Amino acid sequence: MVNQAPDDMPGATPGQPVRADIPGQVVFVLQGGGALGAYQAGVYEALHEAQIEPDWVIGTSIGAINGAIIAGNPPGQRIDRLKQFWDQVAYRGSATAGWLPVLDDWLRNMSIVTRGIPAFFAPRLGALLGMQSDGGLAPAAFYSTEPLRETLLSLIDFGYLNGKQTRLTVGAVSVASGRMRYFTNRDAPLDVDHVMASAAFPPGFPAVQLEGEAWWDGGVYSNTPLEAVLDDHPRRDSVIFAVQLWPAHGRAPRSILQAMSRQRDIQYSSRAESHLERQKQIHRLRHVIRELEQYIPEDQRDAAEVRELLGWGCGTTMQVIELDAPRLAGDDLHKDIDFSSSGIKRRWAAGYEDTVRVLKKAPWREPPDPMEGIAVYRSDPEANPGPA
Repeated sequence: MVNQAPDDMPGATPGQPVRADIPGQVVFVLQGGGALGAYQAGVYEALHEAQIEPDWVIGTSIGAINGAIIAGNPPGQRIDRLKQFWDQVAYRGSATAGWLPVLDDWLRNMSIVTRGIPAFFAPRLGALLGMQSDGGLAPAAFYSTEPLRETLLSLIDFGYLNGKQTRLTVGAVSVASGRMRYFTNRDAPLDVDHVMASAAFPPGFPAVQLEGEAWWDGGVYSNTPLEAVLDDHPRRDSVIFAVQLWPAHGRAPRSILQAMSRQRDIQYSSRAESHLERQKQIHRLRHVIRELEQYIPEDQRDAAEVRELLGWGCGTTMQVIELDAPRLAGDDLHKDIDFSSSGIKRRWAAGYEDTVRVLKKAPWREPPDPMEGIAVYRSDPEANPGPA
């Protein structure tokens, strides 16, 4: 049973850093993670109240959905559209009136697995009986995502999106070649199929055809699309709010279920820290190349081969503000399908409160080391475990 989620999301107004206070473009980078994506909506709400709107949103899976809703609506409508989406996918119901939460959680998960979520996905009849049948892309999945298509079309103004008021990039992986691709409205118009492809996580959801090729959820390849902004060209000074749903760090498991849960955390955090360290090395080399230019005699700088080499240098600064979703009481192996209205509310609240704390510190005001070019501010996900 799916009902409207609570609309009493946090309302305390954070400090009011003005948009001009942030150097360069504002970028949101949104991981995939199913129901955990409510945390991203809370992050956006706090930023919106602080008058910080993104110039560019990059997302994968649920991050692509949240990102498309943000970029595909004027700023004044974005919170309402996000609430509408999370209201529509919320599950409310209790078989035990709350006196046996473990049973309630199990029944909720079983209901979602067997019956789907009306505004999101629906089970394909006969999928379990025909797992080896060869019938095309749609039968190669347990669920149909046609309900999601209708939901997205009702919440995203693709005309506004392709007006490029806000840049949107969504990640998907080619089923045939295994290569990752980032589709962006800067280069070509996007439609609902691009968002659907980025959220087509197999084998639950079917691949989506784009340009005559089948595409799956980008999280299959890389669930943290941070490299899309750090590798972008031309490069621009950026403050990047990287919203991560899966903890890279965690305690050693003490049971099989804990081991399975921890394995998923590591898998879907997609080596975000190692990717960032690599990007810091590359960015430092770009700054070194820029500095070397002054040591080249002026009469040699204009040579074609020298200009080509110097073109690899840059002086841009990238300030990455990591917002890591905390572990909440009751999180388990199936936390990414916890679409309960209470779970959505808690994660939304956690994202909002974490972001308010970060905004008060305004870490972008501390300029990066000029030779490094990238500064990373990591919030403490354990500082706000959320309500039990």
